[in-house]
Amino acid sequence: MSTLCFISENMERVLYLTWEHIWIVGSSLVIAMIIGIPLGVLITRHKNLAQRVLNTANVLMTIPSIALFGIMLPILAVMGFGLGKLPAVIALVLYSQLPIIRNTYTAILNVPPAVTDAGRGMGMNRWRLLREVEIPLAVPVILAGLRTAAVMNIGIAAIAAYIGAGGLGVLISQGISRTYEEMIIAGAVLVSLLAIIVDGAMALLERWVTPRGLQVQRRQNG
Repeated sequence: MSTLCFISENMERVLYLTWEHIWIVGSSLVIAMIIGIPLGVLITRHKNLAQRVLNTANVLMTIPSIALFGIMLPILAVMGFGLGKLPAVIALVLYSQLPIIRNTYTAILNVPPAVTDAGRGMGMNRWRLLREVEIPLAVPVILAGLRTAAVMNIGIAAIAAYIGAGGLGVLISQGISRTYEEMIIAGAVLVSLLAIIVDGAMALLERWVTPRGLQVQRRQNG
């Protein structure tokens, strides 16, 4: 009850920090999508490049977020952006690449050969086949990668409060420094709730864009 009281008494600040958190995660996800999806499509056409790109994305995922922030601080400080939202967004973009690139790559490769052969038989060139056949069939799997990246980034963005990025992590970091238990729990609960809501919303979107035939096939296989 004390945590709920803290949230209700500080509702204006909580709403502002929640919006700030959503902005950081949303901005990074849009940028990561613009980079990751075309890159995932590109490496389906260049198999030698695919392993290098996926290995690089894997390595980025192994770097602890605090360490990555620490690496970027002196680099961005030269340009006057050592602290704040920019390093947080850059870090989240880097962390998002693996699920987005991997899911895009896997989804395009797993389009049934019979479907692509039928498209070629209708006279489609490579670009038209990608645009009208492969990407529409790959969208549910690509969305699953975006969903993973979004939920993961909500948690990582909380750590970005330590470099002045704002967001709900501010409640956790300030609560720890003040030994204020209610503030810490409120921040943790709100981050968790945000992750659950985003995950549920993207799951519904994923189900909505999945063709009915694929849904039936998945139920039969499952």
